[in-house]
Amino acid sequence: MCSMISELFQMEASSLEEKDGALSRGKIIDVFLNAISDAIIVFDTRFRVLISNERCQQTLAIFPGTLLDSTLPELSAGVSTVIQTMAPLVDLVVERGKRHFSVDIHPIVHRHGVEGVFSILHETTEMDRLKKKVKYFQHLSYELDTLIDSSNDGLWICDGNGVVLRLNAASERLNELKAEDMIGKCMTQIVAEGYINKSVTLDVLKTGKRTSIFQKTRTGKKLFLTGTPVFDKETGKIFRVVVNERDITEITDLQAELKETEALNDRYKRDLLELQIEETESREVIARSANYVATIQKAVKLAHVDSTVVFLGESGTGKSILANLIHKHSARADEPLIKLNCGAIPESLVESELFGYEKGAFTGAHKSGKPGKFEMADKGTLFLDEIGELPLSSQVKLLGFLEDGTVCRVGGTVDRIIDVRIIAATNQDLKAMIEKNLFRRDLYYRLNVIPLAIPPLRERKECILPLLNHYVELFSKKYAMKRAVSLTSEVSDALVLYDYPGNVRELINICERLVVMSSKGCMAYTDLPASVLSSVGSGTCEQELWDSALTLQEMIERLEKKVLEKTMQTQGTQKKTAELLGLNQSTVARKLKKYALGT
Repeated sequence: MCSMISELFQMEASSLEEKDGALSRGKIIDVFLNAISDAIIVFDTRFRVLISNERCQQTLAIFPGTLLDSTLPELSAGVSTVIQTMAPLVDLVVERGKRHFSVDIHPIVHRHGVEGVFSILHETTEMDRLKKKVKYFQHLSYELDTLIDSSNDGLWICDGNGVVLRLNAASERLNELKAEDMIGKCMTQIVAEGYINKSVTLDVLKTGKRTSIFQKTRTGKKLFLTGTPVFDKETGKIFRVVVNERDITEITDLQAELKETEALNDRYKRDLLELQIEETESREVIARSANYVATIQKAVKLAHVDSTVVFLGESGTGKSILANLIHKHSARADEPLIKLNCGAIPESLVESELFGYEKGAFTGAHKSGKPGKFEMADKGTLFLDEIGELPLSSQVKLLGFLEDGTVCRVGGTVDRIIDVRIIAATNQDLKAMIEKNLFRRDLYYRLNVIPLAIPPLRERKECILPLLNHYVELFSKKYAMKRAVSLTSEVSDALVLYDYPGNVRELINICERLVVMSSKGCMAYTDLPASVLSSVGSGTCEQELWDSALTLQEMIERLEKKVLEKTMQTQGTQKKTAELLGLNQSTVARKLKKYALGT
């Protein structure tokens, strides 16, 4: 009907001219509008009434012609909106006196734009309005139900007393119960009947705050619940509690599996580390003392990363052996391990040895040039022993490599990218050298990423006897001795008591000497080096302790004094001495005082 009315008003006046007694355009419009059962009003663009039909006059209870050229304030705002937007307004509610109308307003559009509007009025009763509201709320309820039931999370809605008003399909599935059995029940009763073990709704009602809990269902599912209070705006009291349930069973199970996997992975790593250490002890390094075993464990761990390592320790403690160990157990094991003793090369040649040189770089240089240790170690490991002996000029270039990973040959202009892991070693106090301007501070902090202290042999006495046996056997084979050479108890006792200022290197030399000097597979106590004899005494341990003039108790005390004296020398503190000897620290202190050994 709206389109018909609009078309009628858009017809050209010329097409409806009165000819031979035909009806005029105005009469046609009047006839048409009066034939319509709805109330119709036509407005011009100045909001004035142009035409109204008889039904409109009856509906508004006014005399014919009264509306012509007048305005209706109740409709002016709607008319103005339609004229401006050229879009219809539908179901506009208008109040006139004590009566209510539902109004539809449509534009009359011609070629030059909007020429006016026409409106259709329906009087509405209280029942009509109620029906419309009911229909609206029914639609709203349907949409809400659809949204709630489409959620994958469970939803419970309770009133301010904890009584269940509704729950969605997801909640029925998660808890394996029916909504009809829960609705109308209080959460206190639901908990008492064993449907759930605890209620977040009751927690929310108690605290008045949003609350989250973990809950386990009767079937073993694990849920994460969040209860949210909804407050009455007028009273400020809780009148609804909305509970969201999320199934976290799978997540929890995955987390448990992940923890088990991580624990298993850690155990495998420990087992692998122990196997590596066992293999290391049997093939490469002899470690029996607790402090040296700890050092080996750290070295094996460091093999799995590319961090720069600095070995700190006295000369001869086996720093080169540990460098071999780290390289062998690293991802670079198939690549070269290049070693350079920075203190064994003339200062003028250190730079060319490290970084190489181009042809003609200096007098005597090889015609084709030569790669340096860095290039030779590319993709592998470079061990720089006695790093404290490195000249300052070479320290600058080493620092440059550590910063950008490139080296430039002596006499060259091209920077070469080198992938190499640096392991350094020193028997000097680098910090003291820094203070004396003998070592660069910036280089020290670049190298000192992971310092690893190597204990001297005198602090790992448990290693001495296994080392002695190992090297005696090694040199016996090397020199093809007719009889297997073995250590006598006198010789081994003396060598175990010795402090080895030269550490493992000195022990190796002593073993070679004893094997070479042995007669018929036996080592003579007198063949021990003078340094050993003067350190442990001119006789054997038994001879030193034995004195026919002494009582048994006196000889025991002499032995006790000697053990305490030697242990204090190797361990340095009463606490470490007590731990090694299995005594209380107070006992050690008392005995040191007794024998006037000092503290």
